[in-house]
Amino acid sequence: MSTDAIKSSIQIASRIMEAILAKQLAPGTRLGEQQLSELFGVSRTLVREALTRLVTRGIVTVSARRGWFVIEPTPSDAREAFEARRVIELGLLRHARPITNSAIAQLRDHIAREQAAIEGDDIGARSYLLGDFHVCLCECLGNTLLSDTLRDLTARTTLTAMLHQSSEQAEDSCAEHVHIVAALERGDLAAAEQLMHDHLQHVEAGLNKAGFNDPLAPLRLALAPVSAVANVFVAPARSKQAVSRVVKK
Repeated sequence: MSTDAIKSSIQIASRIMEAILAKQLAPGTRLGEQQLSELFGVSRTLVREALTRLVTRGIVTVSARRGWFVIEPTPSDAREAFEARRVIELGLLRHARPITNSAIAQLRDHIAREQAAIEGDDIGARSYLLGDFHVCLCECLGNTLLSDTLRDLTARTTLTAMLHQSSEQAEDSCAEHVHIVAALERGDLAAAEQLMHDHLQHVEAGLNKAGFNDPLAPLRLALAPVSAVANVFVAPARSKQAVSRVVKK
């Protein structure tokens, strides 16, 4: 969809969501009304409507004095988002009807595009497609009502760790998608559910490693009580004999 085709607040909101899922809009990015109005060739009123939609969906925050910003989820926010994703995605698979051949073909086409993006080193496309697989699966399982909710939750987890996913991690995620679809194709919903559970665990673990580092760690350590700092740095340097002598005294 080109900027020339943007004619509604829904399309503007969708474009912003696509940019987030492709890791092209970082957490905390300011979304200026005037700039977006000029970019899309629409009125500021239409831009405000789009941004208000995203505020309602929990993707954008607004301040009367500062303007509109992409949210900056905390690690706690991300954990809650993953918990919600598990409830939705595993529940859908647990109660799914047998999937149709056309749905399997759609999922396989999606995976083929994932693989092409990975092989071509298109970081934005691979990030978007790997996240959108889950939305596509939701739609293929016949629940379009939950697909928008799932897209928003995926955007939240993407924003939590904006460090680009490595090629190895992307390949692993794509391979896990292949196994999930294969289980669905043979009608083994229990296996598909377990594979999805494991997949979400792997993705969350990757975000924990990349995005949940404590940014206040240096200051936290610097301002810790002296006794606590001494325990960190002095105790490991002492030999067992030295500690024993101190205890005896």
